[in-house]
Amino acid sequence: MMWGCVTDFFTYETTKSVVVKSWTVGIINRVVQVFIFSYFVGWVFIHEKAYQVTENSVESSVMTKVKGFGYHNNYVMDVADYVIPQQGAAIFCILTKVIITENQFQGKCPEYSKKYSCVEDEDCVQHIDKILSNGVITGVCLNSTIGDKIVGRCESEGWCPAENDHVEITPMLDVINFTIFIKNSVRFPLFDVTRGNFLSTMSREEIMNCNYHPVDSPFCPIFNVGDILNYTNQDLATLANKGGEIGINIQWKCNLDYDIENCVPRYSFTRLDKPFEKNAISNGYNFRFAKYYMTENGTEFRTLHKAYAIRFDVMVTGKAGKFDTIPTLINVVAAFTSIGLGTVLCDIILLNCLKGAKQYKARKFEEVSDAQIEASLAQSPVSQLSLKGGIKSSYDSGAISLATSDQAM
Repeated sequence: MMWGCVTDFFTYETTKSVVVKSWTVGIINRVVQVFIFSYFVGWVFIHEKAYQVTENSVESSVMTKVKGFGYHNNYVMDVADYVIPQQGAAIFCILTKVIITENQFQGKCPEYSKKYSCVEDEDCVQHIDKILSNGVITGVCLNSTIGDKIVGRCESEGWCPAENDHVEITPMLDVINFTIFIKNSVRFPLFDVTRGNFLSTMSREEIMNCNYHPVDSPFCPIFNVGDILNYTNQDLATLANKGGEIGINIQWKCNLDYDIENCVPRYSFTRLDKPFEKNAISNGYNFRFAKYYMTENGTEFRTLHKAYAIRFDVMVTGKAGKFDTIPTLINVVAAFTSIGLGTVLCDIILLNCLKGAKQYKARKFEEVSDAQIEASLAQSPVSQLSLKGGIKSSYDSGAISLATSDQAM
């Protein structure tokens, strides 16, 4: 057995061509070759542009500005009131509803929420070290007047009076008329190409007076908030009341084999927090911030704001490609190599599926040993290339073999 393994290891296989005149196998072979060729030409080279070297690591800078006026709690709100942060970053919020708790001082006071109701101090002990209260729960039950009723509430230490965030406030629906100006520049370091989202053919007047539309004005950098909500199929009243997150995606897909002016942005919009839209706990978007003041005697107090807002995330993605010899050669070689898969498939059909499989095996495979060659040369010294005298069909594999026992001694 060991010697058989050694002799099998030190063998050499060479290709033998067998012409099979079969319509069935011939059609299958050509169909497979055409399919593989079409795949590489249509998908790999034309669609995926495998002949190019590409770069996906785009360097981007985004600046935003919001314009518009709205009414909230009988106040006229401008950009400085409803945009946070004010630096014009890629992520910003437009406030639509604010619950204000004024004149909060450091001290002790009863909680407002019903879940902190109590009759005696032992009812408040269970809330100690909880982090969802307005302050640190002391474990003391206080009698508190809420409306016309006297109820017990747990005492908390912190900013007093405690916030009541259950008041009904009409949101600022004028946000539908606000506009967002986006200035975006990108750079592809590999190709040292820098582009901006303003077309070089657009004048200052055109930029200032345009309004983005995916068909009529696809390269305008000014977006109406109402249009964005329509593109994402969002209801303004619900979104303004609870808040939400809207994504503005700027996609740069540039083929640098063409004119650089064809490298332009494409805009798309989506509701980022859609998975939580119907969640009873964390739907919408809100946050708190405070404005601090000082009394004449040096005591600090604050005004607390609980803000519901539409948060906008401007996300930039990019991909640039340019012709390069190396990826072209690699994919061309891969294409020609893959065409050979048609031969493999046809061999499988011939060896296993057709009626003449045994005859094909006998024609395709042939075993030759040194002893057989020497015996054949001894029989036919004139023609050293003829091996016909010792050819026979192998019974185990169907291969054509030469054995020394078949030769005349």
